[in-house]
Amino acid sequence: MNGYLMQEKDIVRGEDSFVESLSPENRYGVVFEDDGETAYFYALEMDESGGGMKILDALHIYEAPDPDDPPPPGSGKGPGTSKVLIVWSKDWMKCALVLDGFCQAIFDFEAHGGYSINEFPEPNGIWTKGDRKLTNELIGRLF
Repeated sequence: MNGYLMQEKDIVRGEDSFVESLSPENRYGVVFEDDGETAYFYALEMDESGGGMKILDALHIYEAPDPDDPPPPGSGKGPGTSKVLIVWSKDWMKCALVLDGFCQAIFDFEAHGGYSINEFPEPNGIWTKGDRKLTNELIGRLF
């Protein structure tokens, strides 16, 4: 993945986590949030005054694991533990969420698209209008 690593954090899946990254070049940002039950990745746009943000799109990432589940393969971590990376493209118009070395979701702010491996929820028709499927081909094209 070719871009700027802007956030890196170890989390425990199913425990409250909040990882935010704002582009230094435009008004876009992203948030990864695990509320203890479900994790989502949000695309944000700051208002012109910089005092508020609106959610452009949201992508479901995972449901909290059973505490007895084994760790993700190859993570080298304990049960339910993951490494969260947020990577921005060099033009600051695309942002990827990487968990344990695997890209889970990408927002393309230029094309108004949100893509994830589980393709949920359905496109909202306002911002993301097309297919949500995140593929290796799409990752290679965007990054």
